[in-house]
Order: sequence, then C-alpha cells, then structure tokens
Amino acid sequence: MLRVGLSGNIGSGKSVVATLFSSLGIPVFHADEESKKLLKLPQSIDAIKDLFGNDVLENGLVSNKRLASVVFGNAGALQQLNRLMHPLVLKEFDTFTSTWAQAPYVIMEAAIIFESGYAKDFDRIIHVSCPEELAIERVMNRDGVLKELVLDRIGHQLKNDDKARMSDFVIINDGSLLLIPQVMAIHKKLLQACA
Repeated sequence: MLRVGLSGNIGSGKSVVATLFSSLGIPVFHADEESKKLLKLPQSIDAIKDLFGNDVLENGLVSNKRLASVVFGNAGALQQLNRLMHPLVLKEFDTFTSTWAQAPYVIMEAAIIFESGYAKDFDRIIHVSCPEELAIERVMNRDGVLKELVLDRIGHQLKNDDKARMSDFVIINDGSLLLIPQVMAIHKKLLQACA
C-alpha cells in the first residue's frame, strides 16, 4: 500500500481533487478535519491553553477563529501549534492507514505537507496547483474574508512553484483544464506502482 500526500495551497481546490479520488474508492484522510476533532480532546485543550492562554478558548473549548487570530501573523506561535498538532495528526493517519490496509493506496489531504516537514512520510505526493489570484478569489468567496487575511495565510505556505517541483504529480486547477482526466491519469500510475 502506498501512502500518498495531497497538497495544495489555500484555495487551490485540493478538497475537490480529494473528492474525485474518494469517488474512485480511494480512502482519503482529511488532515484539517482531523485536527479540528483533535482540538476538542481535553489534553489538546490543556496544551493549547498552556501555549496561548485562555483567550483562545470559548466556553471551555478551543475557538478555531480565536486560535487562528493568534497564530496567523505570528510565525513563532504557528510553529508551536504545528509542533503540537502534527504528530497527533500523523498518529491518526497511521491508524487510518491500518484500517484501510486492503486499499492499493490511501491519501492524506493536507495543505502544509512540505512546511510541516512530513513529506518524507509519504511514498508519493500530489500537488494541486492554482494561480494565486484565482485562489485568493476562491477563498474570499468561500469564507467571506478580506483579501489581506487570505494573503496572510498564503504567506505561511511555500510558493506554489516550489511545491510543484517537490511533488511527484501536479494537478492544474486553473479553471481551464479538466480535473477528472488528470486525476484518472494519476490514479492509473499509482495503481501501477502498487502492482
């Protein structure tokens, strides 16, 4: 079984690509969703409170919005949060992988595979590439946020071209190229690699 990372900067459309792989019967682990679940655990709440104080809590739980306002714009705080959460997420992915041991490959969808230093934990990496202006527009429309906030988040991610160079496969999601044929071509290559 191959462990495949699915990366892409904010607004690139990696979730859409993940859905396409899922429709092919490939198990997909969504790192962001798992992180949110992990943030609800008592030990995570205590660790987050120790790192960032009570201001990131709301009704005794970690507020994603408050936490984001602390870590985005503060590289040191973001690094602390990543050091805490990434090992927990990877442990969950290991369990997920074991559960789907009969699958030819499993995918972890995560924006910051390279930034977190976990690229080495994958057999192959797929990068979803998108022009930055289009990504900004998508996120502004999706989340109802200002351009400055999107730019701040993009600033914490490696450049699109750098990620593309470090990846085994690149899917172009610029609105002009069809996604399904690109996904099918990569799926075929991954199945061949598993044979």
